[in-house]
Amino acid sequence: MKVALGLGCDRGTPAQTLEHAVGEALARAGAQLGDVAAAASINLKADEPGLLALAARHGWLLRFYAPEQLAAVAVPNPSETVRRHTGTPSVSEAAALLAAGAADTSALLVEKHKLRGGDGRHATVSVARCAAPTFPVLINP
Repeated sequence: MKVALGLGCDRGTPAQTLEHAVGEALARAGAQLGDVAAAASINLKADEPGLLALAARHGWLLRFYAPEQLAAVAVPNPSETVRRHTGTPSVSEAAALLAAGAADTSALLVEKHKLRGGDGRHATVSVARCAAPTFPVLINP
């Protein structure tokens, strides 16, 4: 099984806090770090040192989506607080679904796992099952 991670966090959240949140969310999904095929967040976090360090440590290419792209995704746990700060009601759930190529919320294995680290910073991780790749079907060529 391959999964996509949707990542959200406070400004200045250390990579260690994000790593802890990812580990917990993957455990809840029954997945491991090696199952991660994609990781994504909002473009407002494209310069977030903790996210960039986490991705570099695991060799993940981070995808960043505009608030409008994320807002167009139906999610089970929209937040008005998140909307006020980012322009979209969801970062982690919507980013996970987009990165996974998922058709709907049934792909979410972990909807919205929140962690407040010992540093007081918050991280949110969602895990979505990646859509199965489609291959052309050859019928007796």
